Amino acid sequence: MRVVIFSGTTEGRELSTETAAMGAETVVCVATEYGKLMQEHVPDTHTLSGRMDAGEMAKVLSGADLCIDATHPYAREASRNIREAAKTANVPCHRLLRRESKLPPDCILVDSAADAARFLQGTEGNILLTTGAKELAAFSPVERQRLYPRVLPVQESLAACEGMEIPRGNIIAMQGPFSCELNTALIHQFSIEWLVTKDGGAAGGFAEKAEAAQQTGARLVVIRRPKEDGEPYETILELCKEMMGCR
Repeated sequence: MRVVIFSGTTEGRELSTETAAMGAETVVCVATEYGKLMQEHVPDTHTLSGRMDAGEMAKVLSGADLCIDATHPYAREASRNIREAAKTANVPCHRLLRRESKLPPDCILVDSAADAARFLQGTEGNILLTTGAKELAAFSPVERQRLYPRVLPVQESLAACEGMEIPRGNIIAMQGPFSCELNTALIHQFSIEWLVTKDGGAAGGFAEKAEAAQQTGARLVVIRRPKEDGEPYETILELCKEMMGCR
């Protein structure tokens, strides 16, 4: 069996570990060099890196028995392209859903990074951005000296910060996972009043961020997760086992 997993997430790496162990030919597609570096720790898988459009995805899917979309919950464009590519290649496609978090009742809930920026324009105090370098430009209306983006320590992320003219002393270039204690320390270190996050679930460290905000009194701004259809990890894993005759 040949399975193609569009990944770059913890769940995608875990699933590829399982499918490879079953003996399936496992191809994993990731968008970034960082995702490739993380995936290469998984033995017996073949990794393709770089952003692809639907046509390029369809070529990768040619001859595959199964397509798994294990991309990030907020990667809407990627998921649309994957569905289109799987339809073109006539390959069954399943969306792996990450469990949603229980949101604190006092959090500020917004629909997008741009909405978060508009809200924050009417506030005061330093802002810890944990939404990733791709969302950074949405916060351009906010005073730069207030922004403390936490990004991956890779050139692409640092270039995004430089392009936004973020003060160098404000850039927090670190690789997770982040504990509640570390989040709390960062909030205290940079006098953070607002913490902006997506609902990345357990894999994205959402609970640790929410707890740190509660402990320090920082206000939590959550970008609402897009609604989508799919199946939990356990269901997808069972499907792979059935297709491989491992039950």
